[in-house]
Amino acid sequence: MLSFSAQEYPYPSQRSLVYARRGMVATSQPLAAQAGLDILKRGGNAIDAAIATAAALTVVEPTGCGIGGDAFALVWTQGRLHGLDASGQAPRALNIEAVRGAGHSRMPLHGWTPVTVPGCPAGWAELSRRFGRLPFAELLAPAIELARDGFPLSPVIASLWQSGLDKFRAALPEHPELHAWFAEFLIDGRAPRAGELFSNPAQADTLQALAESQCESFYRGALARRIAAHAESGGGYLREDDLAGYQPRWVEPISLNYRGYDVWEIPPSGQGLVALMALNILKGFDFSERDSPDTWHRQLEAMKLAYADGRAYIGQPDCMRVSVADLLSDEYAARRRALIGERALEPQPGKPRAGGTVYLATADGEGNMVSFIQSNYHGFGSGVVVPGTGIALQNRGAEFSLDPQHVNCLQPGKKTFHTIIPGFLSQGGVALGPFGVMGAYMQPQGHVQMVMNLVDFGLNPQAALDAPRWQWLGDKRIGIEHGAPRSLAAVLTRRGHHVEVAHDLSSYGRGQIILRDTASGVLCGGTEPRTDAQIAAW
Repeated sequence: MLSFSAQEYPYPSQRSLVYARRGMVATSQPLAAQAGLDILKRGGNAIDAAIATAAALTVVEPTGCGIGGDAFALVWTQGRLHGLDASGQAPRALNIEAVRGAGHSRMPLHGWTPVTVPGCPAGWAELSRRFGRLPFAELLAPAIELARDGFPLSPVIASLWQSGLDKFRAALPEHPELHAWFAEFLIDGRAPRAGELFSNPAQADTLQALAESQCESFYRGALARRIAAHAESGGGYLREDDLAGYQPRWVEPISLNYRGYDVWEIPPSGQGLVALMALNILKGFDFSERDSPDTWHRQLEAMKLAYADGRAYIGQPDCMRVSVADLLSDEYAARRRALIGERALEPQPGKPRAGGTVYLATADGEGNMVSFIQSNYHGFGSGVVVPGTGIALQNRGAEFSLDPQHVNCLQPGKKTFHTIIPGFLSQGGVALGPFGVMGAYMQPQGHVQMVMNLVDFGLNPQAALDAPRWQWLGDKRIGIEHGAPRSLAAVLTRRGHHVEVAHDLSSYGRGQIILRDTASGVLCGGTEPRTDAQIAAW
């Protein structure tokens, strides 16, 4: 059984393990967590709470998500797990020739070119329609109040806001379309400071329009017309028909049984498959100690091999040349595992048989649980804001390849390889709970570490999040957090890894975990010590 004890990891943390019976919301911002808990107390279920929390996060943490981003969810209700893919596709007018014709040799990070159709609002509405209990308008009310009346910035978000400003200032000479961001997300031309009140009345009006129309206005109404008109006037590719034709998709989650526990992820084009491939390699080893050189070396080597395959083979499902089943086969995992020796590898894809994000977790007293993630991709996203709306548009299209032979090559109407992934654990058909670690390419790496911390090393949710993390950075480069035992860096270096000890932990992911005790029904939650996170419990 997974640990619900107060066992701690010997790593400095200000967080305590949290227990509750009737409901729990875990996320990176206290005000957003409280918004979700208030919905639970008003009679909403875990799905309602997730939507309210997600909407509030677009206000209080715009450095990682927004109305103009994408979302994914894993929802446990009525005895089974459901997957929602609320990611958007490339506009129909966007293609490789247009990008190259504009002078780009690769997809840019800022401006109109990387903007894809936002799926986030449609995801909220779809979750509410299928599984919600309270009226949709009630779920967005806390976010509207925060945007209109203002909220005090938390310390980490203030730092990320300044970082976003610095990047956009550097990009502005080449991207004048970023001017609206400067008008709507600054105070007197500067980033808001920690503890300072920031309000966004334009975003409040947009959220109100979404609340009243169940997000129809964003895709087939007044907001859609404003978005498309701004794109057309500014040289963007997004049009009304791109928005009008968008619908989120219910998908079958994919899973791997890891030492008796089922680990669940969203299927491609998400990178959750990378986490499952790494775990499939690792389950062939025995691990007796978390912080030993053998453990970290094998974890890193398995992660490198899984990522090499993920980057080579994962894309929009109908474009993939290799099936999920083949990539997760025991035979293929054994072949990849056999490559792991004593020395660090240069990762290369194998040959299988052909065939700045926010994360939140919610649970209620009835057994419903949600693992939810949404993102504008890099920080605030593309830097493009629709004037007078507070809608910051994502830059997810930056992930597309301009190589026509690549599985993830840019095509009109195509979805790109996606980094944001929610996770979920179950055992024997019984839900244990949601988990996730936000942070671009850190996400599957964080998932692997969370699962192993819980399953292999018996850590409780808070201890699993407190423990120092590793990160593969490309080639033989690896990062380890400064809280890891110093001896690890020396041994890993001797094994051929190029080790970087990190004191800035902002790139090592920010996670949440909620588990339910199958006997008592008690909820047990952990939250990220590397950010301003909180668990709201009832």
